[in-house]
Amino acid sequence: MNSQPDVVVIGAGAAGLMCALTAGYAGRRVLVIDHANKAGKKILMSGGGRCNFTNLATTPANFFSDNPHFCISALKRYRPEHFVELVERHGLEHVEKAPGQLFCAGSAKDLLAILLTECDWAGVEISLKTSVSALEPRGEGLRLATSRGRIDAGAVVVATGGLSIPTMGATGFGYDIARQFGLSVTDTRAALVPFTLTSRWKARAEALSGLSHEVAVRCRGGAYREPLLFTHRGLSGPAMLQISSHWRPGDSLAIDLLPGVDAFEALVAARREAPRRRVSTWLGERLPRRLAQALVEWHGDDGPLAECSNAELEAWAGRLNAWRLKPAGTEGWRTAEVTLGGVDTHALSSKTFEVKGLPQLRFIGEVLDVTGELGGYNFQWAWASGVACGLAL
Repeated sequence: MNSQPDVVVIGAGAAGLMCALTAGYAGRRVLVIDHANKAGKKILMSGGGRCNFTNLATTPANFFSDNPHFCISALKRYRPEHFVELVERHGLEHVEKAPGQLFCAGSAKDLLAILLTECDWAGVEISLKTSVSALEPRGEGLRLATSRGRIDAGAVVVATGGLSIPTMGATGFGYDIARQFGLSVTDTRAALVPFTLTSRWKARAEALSGLSHEVAVRCRGGAYREPLLFTHRGLSGPAMLQISSHWRPGDSLAIDLLPGVDAFEALVAARREAPRRRVSTWLGERLPRRLAQALVEWHGDDGPLAECSNAELEAWAGRLNAWRLKPAGTEGWRTAEVTLGGVDTHALSSKTFEVKGLPQLRFIGEVLDVTGELGGYNFQWAWASGVACGLAL
């Protein structure tokens, strides 16, 4: 192991590898260390093993942060098409599963192999199963105490990620380093995470497990139109993962099961045109059959439309266009895709990612208080922050 590298990157994930290869190509001697036994574990498991590696429509508006301007510079300088050009140069085939969302056509292993190949070509050394126990200033650089001995480096880049998916090795170590050097860490919580439900609703969701349906969901100013998925534990799917970034404990979700349809007007029209049709029949033509049947069972209100008063139709419209549901909580760090909050970016340069007044220490990627929506944005932030930092080392 090179005990006197120019740069040590702590964390062999998306941001860390991107930073390392960029700095390596710029002529720096770079060492990447990670306590895990394999690089890029989160890359490998994301997107069902196919990795949603960018979003062509990425803008700063797709990110949450207490300092919303911080991400602008890096995202402008390294755009989705730059990363696409990199992987296409290696022959990686990709597919656009939803508008702007690019996935590996094959396996995420192919994407990780590209990053590791680029690191190899750039002369980057990677040391896995290597933990850091201490970090302290030494002269113009920093000294690391690691499980493989002492390392003196000109600069250290913290790319340790957040707290999500601890089985992948996630820890709060990056936050500990930030606090050690006087940086504040904003409140962290699990995001892009499924919801759990109270017992009655949990049983109802469980009975519909596996059923998916497009909905519009709102909470605290956030609004998304995406599929909802019923599970054995509660509610998941893109709609729920997206809105989880806005939700706080105690909040209710407003779920529209018929987005774009005024249910009351449609029911009144149906009563006029087909008065003998039952509510369940009308629901079954617009919703998945199991969901339509469940709604009738839950609310016990299935007469012919001709016998439904305006008030009864309004009640049905409310259940369909404005279903209000208060989750019990979320599944937490175990299944969260990302961490909201993190190292306060006010203390960093948005151009170089260095700590102001301590340029030998830098933070990139998910460890920072910059969190993207669902759909490839968080990987684009990893690439962009990694490149910006790598070029500045």
